[in-house]
Amino acid sequence: MLLASAGIYLHTTLRGKLRVWERELDRAALKGDERLLDLGCGRGAVLIEAARRLPAGRAVGVDLWTSDQSGNRPEATLANAAAAGVADQVEVRTADITALPFPDDSFDVVTSALVIHNIPTLQARLRAVDEAMRVLRPGGQLLIADISWAARKYAAHLGQGTLRGLGPEYWYGGPWFGVTLLRAVKEG
Repeated sequence: MLLASAGIYLHTTLRGKLRVWERELDRAALKGDERLLDLGCGRGAVLIEAARRLPAGRAVGVDLWTSDQSGNRPEATLANAAAAGVADQVEVRTADITALPFPDDSFDVVTSALVIHNIPTLQARLRAVDEAMRVLRPGGQLLIADISWAARKYAAHLGQGTLRGLGPEYWYGGPWFGVTLLRAVKEG
């Protein structure tokens, strides 16, 4: 059982989550000129995949760049973007996702991959979701992949959105740690 869990975890980390985000970004039907914000971008996996779809757009990643994650720093993210050939479409900023430094209606899409549940309190997690909606333009898409219980709380807080389990490719060790995607569209 331990070996199976380790194998599933490695598959998710090394390939599964990337395949899932490729599909989800394709489903978002981006035109290529959007502004996209990735909350908690880390080393840039989702940010870079989004930037590949934005030849005339911009992918902005924000993170706190904490020292508890090996190699999680802006320079690493920018180096990964350069290696992927999308450096011109990518920008990274240091920001707290519970108080984003962007004006209202700044982005066409906001993404987040397994980040918001790490915020210590429910109140602060919901504030991050509110901030994501605040910076979305009317008609913009919110795509949050998070632990299933957390994604359900975000959807209930927003009073809208669809929830969909992302399946075995996004399991961290097994089905007991599945990831759910919340997709919401800002009204307006």
